[in-house]
Amino acid sequence: MKLDHLFSPFTLKGMTLKNRAVMPAMGTGYAGPDGTVTDRLLSYLARRAAGGTGMIITEVCAVDTRGKGFPNELGAWSDELVPSLARIPEALHRFGAKAVLQLHHAGRETFPVAAGGMPEAPSAIPSAILGQPCEEMSIARIAEVVEAFGKAAGRAKRAGFDSVEIHGAHGYLLTQFLSPFSNQRTDAYGGSEENRSRFVLEVIESVRAAVGPDYPVIIRVSSDELIRGGYDLEFMKRLSPRLVSAGVDAIHVSLGVYSTPGNLSIASMDTDPGFNLFRARAVRDASGVPVIAVGRIRPDMADEAIARGDADLVAFGRQHLCDPDFIGKLERGNIDDIRWCVSCNQGCIERLSFEMKSATCTFNPVCGREFKEDKPPAGIGYTADSLSAGKGGTPRPAANGGKVWVIGAGPAGLSAALSASERGFAVEVFEKEDSPGGQIRSASRPPRKEAFMDWVSWAVRRLHTRGVPIRFSEEVTRERLRKERPDAVILASGAMPAVAGIPGIDSDHVFDARDVLLGRVEPKSPAVILGAGYVGMETADFLIAGGVQVTVLEMQTVPPVGKFTAHGYWLHKRIREGGGRLMLGACVTGIEPDAVSFAQRGRNLREPAAMVVTAMGARSENGLEEVLTELGIPCRVVGDARSPRRLLEAIHEGHKAGCEL
Repeated sequence: MKLDHLFSPFTLKGMTLKNRAVMPAMGTGYAGPDGTVTDRLLSYLARRAAGGTGMIITEVCAVDTRGKGFPNELGAWSDELVPSLARIPEALHRFGAKAVLQLHHAGRETFPVAAGGMPEAPSAIPSAILGQPCEEMSIARIAEVVEAFGKAAGRAKRAGFDSVEIHGAHGYLLTQFLSPFSNQRTDAYGGSEENRSRFVLEVIESVRAAVGPDYPVIIRVSSDELIRGGYDLEFMKRLSPRLVSAGVDAIHVSLGVYSTPGNLSIASMDTDPGFNLFRARAVRDASGVPVIAVGRIRPDMADEAIARGDADLVAFGRQHLCDPDFIGKLERGNIDDIRWCVSCNQGCIERLSFEMKSATCTFNPVCGREFKEDKPPAGIGYTADSLSAGKGGTPRPAANGGKVWVIGAGPAGLSAALSASERGFAVEVFEKEDSPGGQIRSASRPPRKEAFMDWVSWAVRRLHTRGVPIRFSEEVTRERLRKERPDAVILASGAMPAVAGIPGIDSDHVFDARDVLLGRVEPKSPAVILGAGYVGMETADFLIAGGVQVTVLEMQTVPPVGKFTAHGYWLHKRIREGGGRLMLGACVTGIEPDAVSFAQRGRNLREPAAMVVTAMGARSENGLEEVLTELGIPCRVVGDARSPRRLLEAIHEGHKAGCEL
């Protein structure tokens, strides 16, 4: 992969970057509750700088305590925070990366527990997503916040940051002022396009005055809100020259707000790579200043976009979580060693937003744990000598070089084998099927999910380079365990489909969803799927893409797969537009040769079915645990063998088991 343009230097107002790759701001929840930089946050950021990226933008940093979007948000609201903030550029500069502080105020997109009181906004209109009441900002309060942005920018400069980025995107306070969707003021800050732009322009002028004429100032914008009643790209094209006149040197061209259908601000695997590039080009042409493009952009697309003049810099967000070394690997040509992000959103934004937990990565269990597993020098982060190229961490040494068997080559088993082998154990993997991947094999078959198998291929390649054998079509028995006696076993034997006691469930035209997805069954139309969890919905998506008429029956009265996640939204949309039906509150009473009978809201109904697909959950397959206990062989049960859950839990539990042997 030739990437000469991506790896060319670039200078923005005296700040010279060694390449055009940018790590954009991504919320982690790693900062302290008092807004300070923790060792965890510092180690995480330094790890990305060590990977070779030219510019790293911190996650949101509140300019005012009332503007915090979550309790553990980084802060720049006080001079007392400058020494803490200074730790970030000091650490990033060790690896030649430029450090940019993102200045943020959440406006109405927060809760009192984070903001320390009632959230504030241009108008007293609750967030369309959070539903949290807020109060309208007074003219005096607007002036205070404008000043707060400037003071925070001055602190960033004093702390040693190379630049600041004003967060004017994704439905936060600046976007709220710009948008008629959220701004219904009738004074000088609302109504006309001129008035709605006033607050943002004043913020930029305040920042510019605080940092002086020669300091780079970037603004991140949502180029189009893509919501009814919001602003569009044409508005942003008119606004962008005014942003430059107010003091901006570059524009980071993002997209959408919290309530944009499909969450395009953090686009899932359901969107096409590079879907937002044309907007970056439009803003670049309108503004006349450099732009940063973002939005599921592959490295080859990035290079081509820079060559065409669509963008000057390219942001790779979640890819930095998945493989912090990928920029260096690209530059060295080690493409096969890259662990690619699939934009699943499971471990990062959805974990942070919906589970209220600190972010991580589904496929990289070390993400967010660098301060523990990579053991950086206290208070500093990493030194260049502490990292070896291409490695995601420095695990603790093995207590003994013992023989470890991993039973199962699904996600939990492969992850366990990786971490155990990296610690020096003699690892062997046993898989009863003829190929690796476990549940990922079927999970990668629905539309837009093909890339999930990339992680399996990457893991297998890594194990091969370490000399770890994977013994396919070999089922481990009691006799073999008794005879060969490994020193420890990690049981990652997965789960089997759960079957309900429905009359007719054993009929010849009833099949498990995994068999359908793996092509072991010839699809027939019409099909009825029992269960509307992710397996059922994705199987429906798969069958509809193949031209099959599908009805999904679900016992619950609320869809198990919500539309609030990006993937959930697109699943529902594709199924609906493909003619599929989702029937909730349906209690299946029997399976007949040509139909499924069910009760719904007091009525007995029948749905025609040439094929019935079961997707009603799974049960752990862990029978060997008892055998291992009897034989006195130390054992860890991980992934679905422990309890059927998500891919994140499987990979993370496997990794942890290998680390703790």
